[in-house]
Amino acid sequence: MLGLMQDWPLTVDKILDHANACFPHREVVTRTVEGPITRSSYGAIWRRAKQVTNALRAANIALGDRVATLAWNTDRHLEAWYGAMGMGAVLHTVNPRLFPEQIAWIMNHAEDKILFFDLTFAPIIEKIAPMLSTVKTYVVFTDRAHLPQSSLPLIAYEDFIAGHSAEAQWGGFDENTAGGLCYTSGTTGDPKGVLYSHRSNMIHAMAANSADCFGAGASDVVLPVVPMFHANAWAIAFVAPMCGAKLVMPGAKLDGASVYELLESERVTFTAAVPTVWLMLLNYLRETNQKPSTLKRVAIGGSAAPEALIRAFEDDYGVEVIHAWGMTEMSPIGTIGKLLPETLAADHETRIKTKLKQGRALFTVDLKIVDDEGREKPHDGKAFGRLLVRGPSVARAYFKNAGARNDKGECLEPDGYFDTGDVATLDELGYMQITDRAKDVIKSGGEWISSIDIENIAVGAEGVANAAVIGVRHPKWDERPLLIIEPKPGAHPTREQLLGFLEGKIAKWWMPDEVAFVEKIPLGATGKINKLALRETFKDYQLPSAAAGE
Repeated sequence: MLGLMQDWPLTVDKILDHANACFPHREVVTRTVEGPITRSSYGAIWRRAKQVTNALRAANIALGDRVATLAWNTDRHLEAWYGAMGMGAVLHTVNPRLFPEQIAWIMNHAEDKILFFDLTFAPIIEKIAPMLSTVKTYVVFTDRAHLPQSSLPLIAYEDFIAGHSAEAQWGGFDENTAGGLCYTSGTTGDPKGVLYSHRSNMIHAMAANSADCFGAGASDVVLPVVPMFHANAWAIAFVAPMCGAKLVMPGAKLDGASVYELLESERVTFTAAVPTVWLMLLNYLRETNQKPSTLKRVAIGGSAAPEALIRAFEDDYGVEVIHAWGMTEMSPIGTIGKLLPETLAADHETRIKTKLKQGRALFTVDLKIVDDEGREKPHDGKAFGRLLVRGPSVARAYFKNAGARNDKGECLEPDGYFDTGDVATLDELGYMQITDRAKDVIKSGGEWISSIDIENIAVGAEGVANAAVIGVRHPKWDERPLLIIEPKPGAHPTREQLLGFLEGKIAKWWMPDEVAFVEKIPLGATGKINKLALRETFKDYQLPSAAAGE
C-alpha cells in the first residue's frame, strides 16, 4: 500500500521560490570583485536568476547541458547557480585553485557549453581557452564598464541577462535529475566528477541545517567563507535561502582583516571555512587586539581542526566551534561535532577533547569502520579501520564511470558502502575521529601512527604557522615520522623546543625522529596540506636514526 500524499519533487528551484515567497527582502550582501560592497535580496536574486534561465535558453542551453562557473562567492554567482539548476541544466562549479591544465581537462571532460567567470580569473581563461573543446560562450560576472580587453568574445554578465524576462518556467523534471557537478581535487590520477542530483542536494541541505548541525534560522547572518566551488559551499548556498538567513558573500578577499570587517559590519552570527582561513583570522585578531562581537558559531572542516584553534575560538572569544567532516562525494557533510548531553555535562577539558573528533554522523549518513578484510571493527574509540559511508547524498558512481569497481559503473564496496580513503575510529557514543588518510598513515614496526594527531598538536607550539607530518623510509621500522614546520614570520622555533612541546602529548614511539623547517608548507586546491608534494620534496631525506641504525 502506498501513501496518499502529494507528489512534490525535491528540486532545488523550490528553495529560491520559497525564499522569494517568505523572505523577499532578506539581504544578500556581497563584497564584489570590483571592490565595492553591494546589497541585494532574495527577491531580487530570484528575479535575476529567472533572467539567467531565459538567457541560457536563448544561448541554446537545455536540460542536462553543463554550465560552468569559475567564480567566488557573490550574488551574481548565486543567480547563475539557481538560474542554471532551476531549468534542469547541470551547474559545474570549477575550482580555480587547480592548475590551468587541470581546469581545461575538467571542463573538456564535463563537456561544458558555457562558462561564467569572475574578473580575477580572466588570465586563466585566456590561457586555457584554446584547449577548451566544448565551451562556446564566455560570460564575465561584471558589467560592460569593467569588461576586460580580450582576444576572446567576452560578454558582460549584465549584458547577458539584460532584456530577458523575470518570468521563466523552473522544475517540471524528475527529482533525480542531475543538478550539480563538482570534481575531486585529483591528488592522485585525474580528477573525478561527482554528479549531484536535485534530490540529493535537497536532502543534504535539510540534514545540514538540523539543530545539531548548522541550525541556522531567519534571524541568523551567515558568512560562507568556504567557496561555492567547494561542494556547494558546504550546502550553505542552499541552507541560507531555505531558512531565510541573511547571506554575506565575501568575494575574493579572504584574508583575516577582510573577513573580520564583514563579521563586524554585517553582524555575522554563523560562518564556515577550512582551518587555514581561521588561523589567518585568529592571527589578525591577536595582532590588532580585537574580538568578534556578534559571532556565535563557526564551522570548521576540510581538514582536522587543531586543538589550539578550537581553544582560541571557544576560550578566548566565546565562539562555539562546530567541527565537521565530509567529502565532495558526500555533498559534502558526513559528520558534525555537536556535543551530546553526556559530554556537555563533563569538564571543560573533556569537552575540548571531544570537539577534536570529527563528530557524529549526520542524519542520512551511515558510518562503519572495517579492517583490510572487510571485518567491522569495534566502536571503542581505539580500534582503527577504513571508514566506509552510505546514504542518499553519497555518490554511488563518478561521472562517465571514472573509477568504476563493478559492471554497473559504481565506485562502491560489494555491500554498497563507499570507501572514503580515510582511517578512523568510532567510539561508543558514535563520535568518529579521522586518524589519517589511508595513504598518509605512517606504518612503523607493524603499527600505525596518525600524522594528523601529531600535526594538530604541533601547530599549537610557539612560533609555528603550520605543521605537517609525513612518513620517511626507515630500514628497521619501515617508516618513521618527520615533522615539517612552517614558522611564523620572524619566529625561529627549534627542533628541541618542538620535540619538547610534543612530549607527554603523544605516545613515545610516535615521537618524530626529526624536525625539518620550510619557508611554506604547500597546500592543495582545497586548502589541505599537500602531502604528495611534501613526500616528493623529502623523497631522498635520510633520518639521523636511520643512518645510525636505531
